[in-house]
Amino acid sequence: MEVGWWLGRPALEGLRSTAVSKLTDVPKRILIGRALRSDRLGETLLPKRVALPVFASDPLSSVAYAPGEVLLVLSIAGLSAYHFSPWIAAAVVVLMFTVVASYRQNVHAYPSGGGDYEVANTNLGPKAGLTVASALLVDYVLTVAVSISSGIENLGSAVPFVVEHKVACAIGVIVLLTLMNLRGVKESGTLFAIPTYVFVAGVFTMIAWGAFRGVVLGDDMRAPTADFEIKPEHPGLAGFALVFLLLRAFSSGCAALTGVEAISNGVPAFRKPKSRNAATTLAMMGLFAVTMFCGIIGLAMATDVRMAENPAKDLIHNGAPLGPDYVQDPVISQVAEAVFGHGSVLFMILAAATALVLFLAANTAYNGFPLLGSILAQDRYLPRQLHTRGDRLAFSNGIVLLAGAAGLLVWIYGADSTRLIQLYIVGVFVSFTLSQIGMVRHWNRLLTTEKEPAKRRHMIRSRAINTFGAFFTGMVLVVVLVTKFTHGAWVALLGMAIFYATMTAIRKHYDRVAEEIAAPEAPSDDSVRPSRVHSVVLISKIHRPTLRALGYAKLMRSDTLEALSVNVDPAETKALRAEWERRGIDVPLKVLDSPYREVTRPVIEYVKSLRNESPRDVVSVIIPEYVVGHWYEHLLHNQSALRLKGRLLFTPGVMVTSVPYQLQSSEVAKKRARKRQEWTAPGSVRRGPAERTKDSSTHT
Repeated sequence: MEVGWWLGRPALEGLRSTAVSKLTDVPKRILIGRALRSDRLGETLLPKRVALPVFASDPLSSVAYAPGEVLLVLSIAGLSAYHFSPWIAAAVVVLMFTVVASYRQNVHAYPSGGGDYEVANTNLGPKAGLTVASALLVDYVLTVAVSISSGIENLGSAVPFVVEHKVACAIGVIVLLTLMNLRGVKESGTLFAIPTYVFVAGVFTMIAWGAFRGVVLGDDMRAPTADFEIKPEHPGLAGFALVFLLLRAFSSGCAALTGVEAISNGVPAFRKPKSRNAATTLAMMGLFAVTMFCGIIGLAMATDVRMAENPAKDLIHNGAPLGPDYVQDPVISQVAEAVFGHGSVLFMILAAATALVLFLAANTAYNGFPLLGSILAQDRYLPRQLHTRGDRLAFSNGIVLLAGAAGLLVWIYGADSTRLIQLYIVGVFVSFTLSQIGMVRHWNRLLTTEKEPAKRRHMIRSRAINTFGAFFTGMVLVVVLVTKFTHGAWVALLGMAIFYATMTAIRKHYDRVAEEIAAPEAPSDDSVRPSRVHSVVLISKIHRPTLRALGYAKLMRSDTLEALSVNVDPAETKALRAEWERRGIDVPLKVLDSPYREVTRPVIEYVKSLRNESPRDVVSVIIPEYVVGHWYEHLLHNQSALRLKGRLLFTPGVMVTSVPYQLQSSEVAKKRARKRQEWTAPGSVRRGPAERTKDSSTHT
């Protein structure tokens, strides 16, 4: 039964939350666990043994595909170009050590978690900082897409179902990782540590056993593709063309460096002493990654691995192309088969660990992206919701945003790592270069005021490291842009431009709003008391909610008070007038005619007319509402109150007040909700960082 056209959206936020809370709270707790108090944030901080797999799983796992990318590019010139791979590996190693040494300076100088963004923003200005932030956000999204797509391809070589449903499986893994990270950084890190360490141990075992078999035992280890021939796409490359090919191979091998910056962005997640622990983790990560990368490249050359960008046509066996049915296994799988033997226990363990660690490599982005998003939100470049910690003290909104963007990218590119990896690396080297230039300016600024000789020597040494890092990474950035632009790097640049423009627009909006609402020092119209208050109570029928609203309106002691109804049914309006007179209600009743049976427009026009007659008066519109306890009860009533509120919000000088009346069903729903142990009050809003436990304020 309809009980009033103004009762359509009773206590909208609170009631809907009550019903939805009941439906979603239990599954939510099962999936992400019980909510944590803000003062338990310290319990989520990471020791080095857990921080390594959390923040370094991306560069550690990249050795599963970076060597293959080098060989794929070299295969364009044929098998003869493979002998350049050790030199390319050496260049990648030098670059890795340079970047690690440079970032060790960063984590000591800027331990707050801003990483490259904070360095560039502080030392090079907001535009450079925003450029770095855009590059990092794009790179984090690509990290998830590339790592998971590569893991799906590795797993698909053993499980045909995964290959047949690549996109669905990749998106499923993204959803699973999202849920793990929503449970909190420490829990996800502990969960991810085991496969990461198994992978590292497996690769080191493979390198050691392969070296022992080849050097000591003199065994002839051969990869499954050792007997294949490569048909070069461009035979006989020389001069500039060969140099360009080698530079492109080097830029592909630089995928091994992606994720290094995540540690500098994640310093706040480390246990104390934060900077020292982060610097130690960086050094361990660099040493592990370099050793594994070089070892796999060396074993690939020793076991005669053959790779091609188009294996169906360019790999030849017994004089004939392999054809479209051939599935090219990654380099690490071929090397493991040659060293351990196909189907052996160690081969199976390493294969499983490789697939798992590639999935978990995305965890680097799941920790870096939300933290960077939180810092950008605090600086008003992103929506402030990204600065809020969720139930498990993780930046839940940032985690969900990352998952959505990566899932979209995987869907667009069909979970093809070869296509996705062409978009990779550009963003990370933009951030590398600008960060190191910023660090050089940082040391220059400190040296102008520092007089102590020991500290000056330390600063000069640090500046030299960052200067070399800026030069080297800048040179690599140019190489990457030149060699990869037409192969897909332009998409990453476009993504950076979109992020940059979006964040600039958001900052302008927040600045404009802050300027508009800033309290002036001198008296203004906002602080001057209105001449009069004209209160209007919306009426459709006389019942308890109506009487409560009228009682509240009388308590307000307005200058004028009237009840307002809209004539949409003459019989009901006549009955209302008769009941009003019978009860002797001492508030004048005004009825608006509505020949087209509209409710919202006549009320809005009447309120505006009051404002036009007396611009210095304030009109207070009072809406009686009742509170129901079941979501389906909302479907039984119209939405007039919601439409009225929405329209009145855009009318200057109009105040809207809701007077709730709780029905019995709302009381029953409240009692049920209170029985749940982890009940969260409907309408509660989390704001601000978890660390802020005192002197905090709640805004709506």
